[in-house]
Amino acid sequence: MRHRLALAIFLIAGSALAQQWTPEATLEVKPVSEVRVSPDGARVVYTVSTSVMAEDKSESVRQVWMARTDGRENTQLTFGEKSSSDPRWLPDSSGLVLLSSRSGKPQLYLLRLRGGDAEPLTSGKLEPAAFAISPDGKTLAFTASDVKENAEKKEKAKEDHRWIDEDLSPRRLYVLPLSADGSGKREARKLASGDLHVGSGLSWSPDSRWIAYPRTKTSGANDWPTSDIVMLQVDSGEVRSVAATAAAEVDPLFSPDGKWLAYKVSDVPPTWGGNYKGQLFNVATGERKDIASTFDAQPDLAGFSSDGKQIFVVETRGTVDRVYAIDVAANKIADVSPSDRAIAELSVNLKGTHFGFAAQSLDRAVEAFVSPADHFAPVQVSHVNDAVAKYRVPRSEVVRWKSPDGMEIEGILTYPLDYKPGARVPLLLMVHGGPTGVFKQNFIGNYSPFPPAVFASNGFAILRANPRGSSGYGPKFRYANYKDWGGGDFQDLMSGIDSVVKSGVADPDRLGVMGWSYGGFMTSWIIGHTDRFKAAVVGAGVTDLMSFTGTADIPSFIPDYFGGNFWETLDSWRAHSPIMFVNKMKTPTLIEHGEADERVPISQGYELYNALKTRGVPVRMIVFPRQHHGLTEPKMRLQAEKATVEWIQKWIPR
Repeated sequence: MRHRLALAIFLIAGSALAQQWTPEATLEVKPVSEVRVSPDGARVVYTVSTSVMAEDKSESVRQVWMARTDGRENTQLTFGEKSSSDPRWLPDSSGLVLLSSRSGKPQLYLLRLRGGDAEPLTSGKLEPAAFAISPDGKTLAFTASDVKENAEKKEKAKEDHRWIDEDLSPRRLYVLPLSADGSGKREARKLASGDLHVGSGLSWSPDSRWIAYPRTKTSGANDWPTSDIVMLQVDSGEVRSVAATAAAEVDPLFSPDGKWLAYKVSDVPPTWGGNYKGQLFNVATGERKDIASTFDAQPDLAGFSSDGKQIFVVETRGTVDRVYAIDVAANKIADVSPSDRAIAELSVNLKGTHFGFAAQSLDRAVEAFVSPADHFAPVQVSHVNDAVAKYRVPRSEVVRWKSPDGMEIEGILTYPLDYKPGARVPLLLMVHGGPTGVFKQNFIGNYSPFPPAVFASNGFAILRANPRGSSGYGPKFRYANYKDWGGGDFQDLMSGIDSVVKSGVADPDRLGVMGWSYGGFMTSWIIGHTDRFKAAVVGAGVTDLMSFTGTADIPSFIPDYFGGNFWETLDSWRAHSPIMFVNKMKTPTLIEHGEADERVPISQGYELYNALKTRGVPVRMIVFPRQHHGLTEPKMRLQAEKATVEWIQKWIPR
């Protein structure tokens, strides 16, 4: 009895000492990625990112770690003030090639596990991007942008003008011997020249004679639909076309015996909604055949099994990323991972015997895992986020409701910390980007401009809805918002709010709404079509379809979704632009935007800010210098979270 009483006192004291989430706490969570198992299956490497903030520093630094695949002997391999990333195993498992910016610019390094410093493989003006090691371990293939002659000199002389869509920096393909010559040098040799841009996803043939890669017309973000796939013979330079159709073909992957090349191919014409299927190319005969279609038509090809009979893919199903195996001969798909485990960045080792992946859940931070490929039995190999266990994690659950037209919608509802059933609390609606994004069962303590764990720790409930247009629910659902932004998706979101109010959780008089990118569009749209929300936060939002299309780096995006350019379908563009409804907006609104954003230019934020200010609606706008469409500097991330929390708490009483 005395022992049970002591245990009870200990648990109560521990609960009292547990800390609540703050914006600062979310930056303590360390992202884990690039989990890769060695060819011999004995060890695994992964990368860990840490937010570094000092008086003169604000950056995320990534370093490489290594462990045994049974989870023992965790060791940090790289150190320093600059990041090291993308570790890839040598075929004999004796070392790694990795990218590091330790010299000031990204370069490739060879790190032998027997000891010693990392040896630089590249240097000078070339800045490598994607790379792959030949199966015989002799050659490294990598992509690098064309060298711009005298760029620094021209900038200093104020002669650094540029021609739009002409002064681009396409990437070319290079090879480099992994062993130095007699003088200790290595000479990079350019293979792919011409006017086409070499994309990522390089794949070596098993005999190390060929490299398959995707290429596009230019390096511009708008030219992804022009992607095709070729094979290049390393010694002769011979180029052989694999897939060059009106579709977009990407992500080539050789089978273990070299007989087949797998890749993804889009619908014709390619659309931003993103419908893909797998295809196989017979290297000997040129025959092509389709791979079994996946549920969401957005498979990520991860690798072949050791015998080449299966292709492992990752795809979102509802709110979870899952692993599937496609039987090549039978053309059937089988589940590999369970439906309750969120998988990210699956990799298959060179021998096809092991998976490496990052995994997390709503109440557990991300860590690195490994599993045999022939049966899913995950082993956790990292513990970099053990320290965040000191923070109490509010409860979350997946919820579903019917939209007015009968379509079933899914979302994730997070309850306030210490929520008492029956109590009505303030509710925040969060809308994801994309619009083909999707809220998944990821850890709620992760950084976000709109941090669920922080709001829940301060008495708010949060609904993160996946309206029509989201990934994870099949192509029909994903394309259901074409020509209809602000229509059915708006009804999906409002009926979600109604559902949580009806359940007795949400107080209908204390509602807030926020979103980033397309989520910012929907937030702007919502406040122009209802006054039920007491506060709004618009992050990098599209507010005017016409001016957005004329200034963004993806001018084909809105014409694809709305069936033509604005001069062809002007009425539709105007009818679906939030800025056209600013005369109806009354909700106090905070606008957040990166100053260097090319995807959704900052002018979109200024348009809404100036219109609301002119009308006398309470509005503030915060600009983040140097930041693009996503905030990367920790100090800027922290300020975004603080600004969001302060704005919501100002206008919505708890």
